[in-house]
Amino acid sequence: MRIDIITVVPGLLDGPFAHSILKRAEDKGLASVRVHNLRDYSNNKKKQVDDYAFGGGAGMVMMIEPIAHIIEALKSEREYDEVIYLTPDGETFNQNMANELSLKGNMIMLCGHYKGVDERVRQRFITKEISIGDFVLSGGELAAAVLTDAIIRLIPGVLNDETSALTDSFQDGLLAPPVYTRPAVYDGMEVPELLLSGHQAKIDEWRFEQSVRRTKERRPDLMEGKDF
Repeated sequence: MRIDIITVVPGLLDGPFAHSILKRAEDKGLASVRVHNLRDYSNNKKKQVDDYAFGGGAGMVMMIEPIAHIIEALKSEREYDEVIYLTPDGETFNQNMANELSLKGNMIMLCGHYKGVDERVRQRFITKEISIGDFVLSGGELAAAVLTDAIIRLIPGVLNDETSALTDSFQDGLLAPPVYTRPAVYDGMEVPELLLSGHQAKIDEWRFEQSVRRTKERRPDLMEGKDF
């Protein structure tokens, strides 16, 4: 998988891709993330990528020409399965979407900025619009990092234990159950005895019951339509 991220502030993405699981995926040759400075594709000597909105109003708008130049340049080098625009009014990102995107090959992510992009960018180039929640960030860079992390960790071979991702919260529509590790007793607080019993079937049943209970308590909206 290759992910190309288009941004006006590439420095914001220096950290997330240089460490931990994303770095491991790159080292293993399982995924590649490339960050592109949109200003490098501006026709303007000042590297301008935004301008005033037609019709007036506060804020600047990202211009279509630099975005068109970079997307067309990238597409001339390889095929892309998705061109994603990170925007507050996009479809809300969730685990199912992460699962679907993890099966893709190459993707472009366009980070919104200012008051957003010229609408013609969305009409001509964008195949999917995604939001990470009902709030506004200064730009789409952090959202792009969130998507990239959530997607790449699902690629087989990225995690040391591939079953780990399959037992994360939301994979089965439920929150994950409580987890414990050593010591078995800390300041009078004991690990549930069943987890020390070695009876895997009973442990699995307990974990499922705890997942259902926790989901009902913390995210009752996820229980809609479920019969347990």
